[in-house]
Amino acid sequence: MPTDADRIAALERRLAELTDREAIRDCLLRYCRGIDRCDEEALRSAYWPDASDRHGPYQGTACGFIDWAVGKLSQGGRNVHMIGNIAIELRGDVAAVESYFHALQAERAPGSQPRDLLLCGRYVDRFERRHGEWRVAARVVTYDWMQSLPAEPGGEVERFGVRQPIGARKPDDPWYALLASLPAP
Repeated sequence: MPTDADRIAALERRLAELTDREAIRDCLLRYCRGIDRCDEEALRSAYWPDASDRHGPYQGTACGFIDWAVGKLSQGGRNVHMIGNIAIELRGDVAAVESYFHALQAERAPGSQPRDLLLCGRYVDRFERRHGEWRVAARVVTYDWMQSLPAEPGGEVERFGVRQPIGARKPDDPWYALLASLPAP
């Protein structure tokens, strides 16, 4: 029969596991905000400095991916990433994490026809906990669906109309104004 000490220890283990899972989810969401808002700081906070990333045409270090992505995203249109179906297998200070994504990307490269791209797939990540913090140590982006369509005609003013404010890159997005309005931690 379990003692009170056994029950407390079991609860503490479960609380630690839930805390680890929430930290991993938070990291995944920081990555999405970093990509969608072209927020380099958020992107860098999602990866360990020595991490790797295999991401479509890019394969190399996560630092190199971030440099490549920020350069590409600063020239392009809007991005929206949604994460779901997150599977987390914890093994001490490492975790296997699979998270499904839907990404809508407005490709607005100079000299080419504007396209809207729907990408669906999975981030297959090795997370590591170092000094109490979880981040991506290795990522393989696995694509399951892609659809490319010509962009809707007209600019954002015509398309969004009265639906204001519209999302923007850091620091112009309403999220960053809200953060700035909060009391200091």
